[in-house]
Amino acid sequence: MHLGVFWLGTGNHSAGWRYEGGATSNCNWPLVAAGAQTAERGKFDLFFISDSLVMDPGDHPSFVSRFEPTTLIGALSAVTRCIGLGATVSTSFSEPYNVARTFATLHHISDGRTAWNVVTSSHNAAALNFGKERLQEHDLRYEIANEFVDVVKGLWGTWDQGAIVADKATGVFLDTAKVHPLEHKGRFYSIKGPLNIEHCPHGNPLIVQAGGSPPGQELSARSADLVFSVVNGHQPSAKTAYDGLKQRLAKYGRAPEDLPILPGVMPIIGETNEQAKEQLDKLQSWLSPKNALSLVSQRIGHDISGFPLDGPIPDLPSTTDRGQAFSKTLLEMARRENMTLRDLYNLTAAARGHWVIYGSPRRIADIFEEWFRGGMADGFIIMPAYFPGAFDDFVNFVVPELQRRDLFRMDYSGSTLRDHLGLGPPPANRKVESDRAG
Repeated sequence: MHLGVFWLGTGNHSAGWRYEGGATSNCNWPLVAAGAQTAERGKFDLFFISDSLVMDPGDHPSFVSRFEPTTLIGALSAVTRCIGLGATVSTSFSEPYNVARTFATLHHISDGRTAWNVVTSSHNAAALNFGKERLQEHDLRYEIANEFVDVVKGLWGTWDQGAIVADKATGVFLDTAKVHPLEHKGRFYSIKGPLNIEHCPHGNPLIVQAGGSPPGQELSARSADLVFSVVNGHQPSAKTAYDGLKQRLAKYGRAPEDLPILPGVMPIIGETNEQAKEQLDKLQSWLSPKNALSLVSQRIGHDISGFPLDGPIPDLPSTTDRGQAFSKTLLEMARRENMTLRDLYNLTAAARGHWVIYGSPRRIADIFEEWFRGGMADGFIIMPAYFPGAFDDFVNFVVPELQRRDLFRMDYSGSTLRDHLGLGPPPANRKVESDRAG
């Protein structure tokens, strides 16, 4: 299986920073460098950094103050050797040429270890930081994102390998026949190209995607190299979602193994199941109803602050202009299990709507094995409740258990992220067609 770690310096649990030994800052360079090195010691595929373009004092502590992720993975590439490095950049407030240059540069610097997590911003407050009143509606954001990704990949393809000749005898520096304009004219972008950075010998940066709505799944099937999915522990719905996305790949001439799907999961680990449950209960005891309700409202895309905490889940539509994957997953689970709003905010504040499990290393490995062998996941994005201790526990105790079961690598088989994900050698760059419509 594949393993990634989702980095939030104060811990993925909203109150993780309060745990004994837990870090209290998401802007601590020695801490994040050590975290990436721990992931590499654990032979993880990917060290993954999210982003947001707004500061809300009531948000998760790591969202209040955070490093810009592309700058951060550039620094991390200098203190690691093998671990893949993923950074989030929104298509809603960026330009394709800048994104293409940034990730091409990072891919060169890291020797083929970078990934761009493609997101469409879902917080209207972010629009106010970019001179706009509000975001575009959900499906339009994904239409823009599809063309944006096409343009970025097209720009990466404007250079063939071997274009830099640098022949000192003849004075020829560039083989101009191996550099091509893009000449993209689409609905949202008109970009001439070519990019002003040569092709990386390790191929293009990889694409990570996390959208769970139909437009998000379509973007993943067309363009992604890895999907970070949302599950709630309900196996039938997870199996349906997993199979549905894999089946979409054929439409784009892709095989199921071309797109690993990794659900996010927060494992709470103890020497025994009882100790792990005590740790989870302690973390949950620190939750603030005010902040938790704010997080629930963000995740499901509806303001629930006026509803009684111990009442039933209100009848809310699962479609929203915010991120639809979390809204659909959380509301379906809440109705299936007859949850109250208090139940839902306890769950959401723990891991922001992701799956929470607890137990001994053996129990955690049992759950992972069942999902992996049952065709519900190709691996997992680990979301430690706090750093560094909770992540150390996973690497020190769960990883060896997975290795004993021949479920996880003993060592890296290559040095690039493509190698780790088993995606094979990068395809050769070819001349980009002009007037692509995106």
